[in-house]
Amino acid sequence: MADTVLIEGLVVETVVGVYDWEREVTQSLVIDLEMAWDNSVPGKTDNVADALDYAAVSTRVEACLQALRPKLLEHGAEVLAKTLQDELGIKWLRLAIRKPGAVPAAQAVGVRIERGMR
Repeated sequence: MADTVLIEGLVVETVVGVYDWEREVTQSLVIDLEMAWDNSVPGKTDNVADALDYAAVSTRVEACLQALRPKLLEHGAEVLAKTLQDELGIKWLRLAIRKPGAVPAAQAVGVRIERGMR
C-alpha cells in the first residue's frame, strides 16, 4: 500500500530538554507525520468513519508528548511512534520532531524516524 495520511507542522507545547532550566519551562516542538493508511475505502465511501482521523491523531500526539516530557527528542520520537502504532493500528509511519531555536544559528534541530512495514 502506498497511501498515506499527512500531518505537517503540528506544534506541541511541552517540557523538553536535558538542562535544568528546560525542565522548568515549556517549549515548542514541531511534528511532521506520514502514516500508511488505505485511503481507497474512505475515497469510495466518503465516510469519515472509514478514514484515519487526523484530528484524533493530532490530539494523541499532543497528549503523549505533554505527558512524556522527554529529555531527548529521540526518546519522544520512539515513544510517540510506538503509541500511534499500538493504539491506532498504523502499520508504518515516518515521524519528524523538530525543536525550533535549540541552536541559535539553526532554524530548528530534530530527528526523523521510520517505524513499521509499508
